[in-house]
Amino acid sequence: MSRPYVTPPQAAPDGPTFPELRSIYRRLLTRFGPQHWWPGDTPLEICVGAILTQNTAWTNVEKAIANLRRADLLDIQRLAATPDAELAEHIRPSGYFNLKARRLKGLVGFLLNHSGGDLPALFAEPLATLRPRLLQVYGVGPETADSILLYAGGKATFVVDAYTIRIFTRLGMAPEGVAYHAMQAIFMSRMPPDVKLFNEYHALLVALGKDFCRPRRPRCGACPLEDICVAAGATAHEER
Repeated sequence: MSRPYVTPPQAAPDGPTFPELRSIYRRLLTRFGPQHWWPGDTPLEICVGAILTQNTAWTNVEKAIANLRRADLLDIQRLAATPDAELAEHIRPSGYFNLKARRLKGLVGFLLNHSGGDLPALFAEPLATLRPRLLQVYGVGPETADSILLYAGGKATFVVDAYTIRIFTRLGMAPEGVAYHAMQAIFMSRMPPDVKLFNEYHALLVALGKDFCRPRRPRCGACPLEDICVAAGATAHEER
């Protein structure tokens, strides 16, 4: 059933243990099954999608990518050569299309300058040096960079998004207002650096956040984590 959200107590200082994270993963996988995420056909399409999905729903991104595909623009050289105004029209369904056109140009410019547009060569660079380079690209923040690195590059870096923070705050495993890198460290210091595991775990958290652990009136009664969720327990106590 749906319940109003109740702020949980602060997380314990030492955070979640490795078995807890793996137990949560198994519960989510059992409930939702493999997610086959990220929904992109090529590494470049995933890179483009990581920019376009900023502040919008994935259904809108799919429409924008379909437009780019019809215009034969899912190519680094052609994206770089397309005028900003024309590119913005193609990606209009994704919202903030003028801004995102500039961000896409910034990304493809980086790809051309860094590796001549050769994505396998780009992703051959170690994570420790490539990630800081990506974070210097216009419009690429930690979530976008990690999405590109994990899903397009096959690098073992955990993607944190609003779903991740909401879920683990409510579980009592992260404090309110936890920063991106602090949330990421909870996973990366307690789980093996496994690309497939990080990929599937993040996708499962998205599935839980979209349909159950919603910002308002979460569906706690149907949630596979209800019995271990601090927020759900606090809400049930208040309702009695």
